[in-house]
Amino acid sequence: VCYTYDDVIFHPGHIDFAAHEVELKSKISKNITLRTPLVSSPMDTVTEAGMAVAMATVGGMGFLHYNMTTEDQAENVRLVKNHTIGFITHPEVMPPSNTISDIDEMKSRRGYSSVLVTDTGKIGGKLLGIVTTRDIDLVTNRSLTLESVMTCDLLTVDDTATFEKAAEMLKASKKGKLPVVAADGTLKRLATYASLKEALLLPSAGAPSTDAKGRLLVGAAVGTRPDDKVRVARLVEEGVDAVILDSSQGDSVYQIEMIKHLKATYPSLDVIGGNVVTAAQASRLIDAGADGLRVGMGSGSICTTQEVCAVGRGQATAVYKVAALAHSRGVPIIADGGIQNSGHIVKALALGASMVMCGSMFAGTTEAPGDYFFQVGTPLGGMRMETRSGASQKEGGVHDMHSYEKKLW
Repeated sequence: VCYTYDDVIFHPGHIDFAAHEVELKSKISKNITLRTPLVSSPMDTVTEAGMAVAMATVGGMGFLHYNMTTEDQAENVRLVKNHTIGFITHPEVMPPSNTISDIDEMKSRRGYSSVLVTDTGKIGGKLLGIVTTRDIDLVTNRSLTLESVMTCDLLTVDDTATFEKAAEMLKASKKGKLPVVAADGTLKRLATYASLKEALLLPSAGAPSTDAKGRLLVGAAVGTRPDDKVRVARLVEEGVDAVILDSSQGDSVYQIEMIKHLKATYPSLDVIGGNVVTAAQASRLIDAGADGLRVGMGSGSICTTQEVCAVGRGQATAVYKVAALAHSRGVPIIADGGIQNSGHIVKALALGASMVMCGSMFAGTTEAPGDYFFQVGTPLGGMRMETRSGASQKEGGVHDMHSYEKKLW
């Protein structure tokens, strides 16, 4: 007999504490503690750099999918690690040779119409100017180059400035955008009035999830094939904090071998194994050296493991049974799958999970991967079926920071 979250309900207890006294801090692995016990799933419709930044900013953590090349995944890690809270670290940038029609096309796809202009058309190039709607709204010849219409007299701030200093400059100057540049004139990031306004209007996000150097925490999914060892090496170079061995059935000789290899090669890297649903499965991965476990099989919103392979377990029972064994061994578990509402999160934590992983609840949000398109003025996201990381579909890349930061641009 096994139970799902909907089969379980808790009796209310006596309240003798205030809401602000509640402490949700919990471990995701042996060596990483998060203030908010929520992490985003390594699905290609859920987590790339934008989602990982958003999750870490509010005290959680994001795990990057790996339906992308090794270099693209490493670049996602780098973007998260280099992100400064409050700033836009991946604004839209074009070279001076682009035309106004390129901005028109960008506006139709992404919904915003201002770009920074650098000599390379990329972040890290020398800042030359900025093009906003006021520069091009009344221009009829849309084939003109950006170089001929851009504003070159810019207010900028040094890249050592804090967001607080940038905010003061924005308020004093009444400008909408404040590029952040290095001493050599290269563009590093951007502060905007919209980001300042959001910071002032929204409730405090609390302390972010950061590493010992003050950088945002980020995890990544990898497989168990030989070339995944090369992938992990690149991710470690960029500063990844933890890796998840992404498999619908984690109790295999391949995963055990990979865990042993990673712990021997990178002792300070936290390795999370799974997925598992029984105590016996969990014990084997813990014996191999896993720092954390992901629990769930066939309970995800689009997971078909139970239907196709006839294996799995009710998620409430799986979490409860695995947690009992894992906690006795000092290993945290992540309840992965089956989360459809906030009540399910509470049930997962009460049944023994240290952390809850969500996928469908985050898919389709501003922070999720993918571009917007506009229909009668309404922003809509593209839709397609999710493929599990490591499948034959190898798309992806560093693009979702545009979606995450669009609202601030």
